[in-house]
Amino acid sequence: MTTPPLLTALAAKARTVTHPAAGACACGAATVTTLADRADATVVRHAATVAKAHAPGTDPARLAARLATAARLPDVLLPPADPTAATLHGRLVTFWPYGTPVDPDDPDAAPWEAAATLLARLHLAPAPTPLLPMRGPEKAARAVARLTAAAPHPAVPTVLKAWSALPAWARGEAPMPDAATLCHGDLHLGQLVRHPAPDGPWRLIDVDDLGVGVPAWDLARPAAWYACGLLPPDEWTRFLDAYRAAGGPAVPADGDPWPALDVPARALTVQAAAQAVTKAGTAARPLDEVEQCLVDACERMTAIPTDLAGNFAK
Repeated sequence: MTTPPLLTALAAKARTVTHPAAGACACGAATVTTLADRADATVVRHAATVAKAHAPGTDPARLAARLATAARLPDVLLPPADPTAATLHGRLVTFWPYGTPVDPDDPDAAPWEAAATLLARLHLAPAPTPLLPMRGPEKAARAVARLTAAAPHPAVPTVLKAWSALPAWARGEAPMPDAATLCHGDLHLGQLVRHPAPDGPWRLIDVDDLGVGVPAWDLARPAAWYACGLLPPDEWTRFLDAYRAAGGPAVPADGDPWPALDVPARALTVQAAAQAVTKAGTAARPLDEVEQCLVDACERMTAIPTDLAGNFAK
C-alpha cells in the first residue's frame, strides 16, 4: 500500500494541474477524492483532474510511448491532460481529465456496444513504432505467481493445471503470434468513462497495459464470463455483434468466433480464478459462488483440449 506522503503530494499536484494560475483553490478540500490506493496504482481526483501514480518501477520510456498513443487516438482512448509524466516520491505520475465511469449498480446500462466499438477502432488503428507487447499475458502470469506464493488452498492444483495447459504465449513465456495489432491489454467495464463528464462519448482509459499483440485478448474477459455463466448470453451477443459491426479484426466477421477466443478466454479465466483463490486463501475462507464458478471452469478446461473446444463452459 502507498504511504500518506504520496497521497498528499498527489492531491497537491492535482490541485496545481486543475488551477495552474496563481491563487488559492476555491474548490475546497472536500473535492479531493481517492479513487484507488493499491500497491500498483494510486489515483486521486480534484475537480476535473485525475492524477495517477503508476506502479513502482514503471519504465519512463514505455509509459511515454503509451501516453503518446493515447494522445494520438482521442476518439478511442481518453487523452492525457499532460503528455509528460511527473515524478513524486519515486513514482511516475500522469494527469487525466475526469470522466464519468460505468455505474456498477446499474448492470442493465452497461455500455457493451460502446466498449466493443472502441475496441474495434483501437484494433484497426495503426500501431506506432516502437511499441512494446501488450501486457495481458504478463499480468496473468503475475496472478498465477501470486497464487503459488500465497497460503495453501484446495483449489490451487486445479487452477495451476489449467494454466499449464495453455500455450506458452498465453502464459507470457513466448512472443505472441500477433505483433502488429494495437491492443488495450486489460479490457473490462471499469476501463470506460464518459468524457466530457457527465454524459460525453465513451472512451477507454488506463494505458498501463497498452501494446501490440493478439486482439482477441481484449475480448477475452467478457468471453470468459459468458463461458463461465457469469455474463448473460444476450449481453455477450450485444458485445460480439457490435465488435463485428465495427469491423473488428479479432474474430471472423461471421460464424463461430470461439477458435479465435478460446485460448485468451481460458487465460483470463485462469487469471481471475488465481486472483480469487489467492484472496480466499489469504483470508482463510471458502470460495464464494462466483469464485467457485471460475475454479469449476478451470476444471472443465483441462478436460477439453484447446483444439477441440468450442466453448469450454458449454
